Amino acid sequence: MRLARVALFLTVLVPYVAGAEGPPKAKLPVTPATPPKAGSNKVVADRIAAVVGDSVILVSELDQRMMPLRTEAMSIPDQGERERRLAKLALQTLEEMVNDELILQAGIAAKLTIDQQEVQAAVDYIKQQNKMTEAEFVAAMKAQGITLATIKNDLLRQRAVNELVGRKLAVTDEDIRARYDELSRRSSAVAAVNVSQILFALPEHPTEQQLGDAKRRAHAAIDRIKGGEAFADVAGALSDDATTRSTGGMIGWLEPATLDPAWEAVVFGMDKGDVRGPISGAKGLYVLQANELKRNQLAPFDKMKEQLASELRRTQLTKLTRAWIEELRKKAYIEIKLQ
Repeated sequence: MRLARVALFLTVLVPYVAGAEGPPKAKLPVTPATPPKAGSNKVVADRIAAVVGDSVILVSELDQRMMPLRTEAMSIPDQGERERRLAKLALQTLEEMVNDELILQAGIAAKLTIDQQEVQAAVDYIKQQNKMTEAEFVAAMKAQGITLATIKNDLLRQRAVNELVGRKLAVTDEDIRARYDELSRRSSAVAAVNVSQILFALPEHPTEQQLGDAKRRAHAAIDRIKGGEAFADVAGALSDDATTRSTGGMIGWLEPATLDPAWEAVVFGMDKGDVRGPISGAKGLYVLQANELKRNQLAPFDKMKEQLASELRRTQLTKLTRAWIEELRKKAYIEIKLQ
């Protein structure tokens, strides 16, 4: 069982793919005029995967982070495709680790701290969420290479996002009312949509060739579906998502205010049987199908006000955090050494 991560930034940020929807991300490596100071705050005992300011990310750390993904990739029977998938996942994971390190450095620079009581509270929360005994928790941490320092750093990143970005949030009553009116017009009383997906995986910062290849694969999948093949069969054959591929791409029921706004506009704009894509998402490009719709009357504004306010704050935090990370990347010395 994989441990539920506690850091807010891991649950609210929805990475987007450069070149599809949204503004482009900075390309790596990024080399500013001033190189990092001599020496690092880590003792390097193995190869370096990336340099981030005065810190390094080791290959052994990347390998540890890759363990769950590597297990999933090993189910790919073709060795060449398996190796290509692992290489893409390694670069994507490394860039996520670069972002993590930048957030951590920003928190330290702002003199933010996490005490032992907060770490213990997070440990108790993780055990409760995963329904684990102490022994099971310790074993899971060891298997996944997670330490108390890992949890402490996750909490510090969460605090950095809350303190350095969250204080900029501004949701007004007018914003909430406008969101409610938008839902009333757009959803046509659609309460939930049962959705299936086909994923064409991409790294966080894909090359033009990678993005072009993914788009061609997505359009080829759509052509097969429009030609009469069942969506589930095409998903089973082509999807890069090992979790949903075996169930024909089935995600399940999605409700308003649970999705990125860009996705919500697509999902709740579909009728039963509609196929849309390619759409930029967390792991690459997606093709979606609406299997079923549930229709209910929209709840009164007073009953939805707090839910909508929370959704708007989450959406704002996502956008502001993305922009903040981009600024951190532009100012930092980043060098990717992974080949």
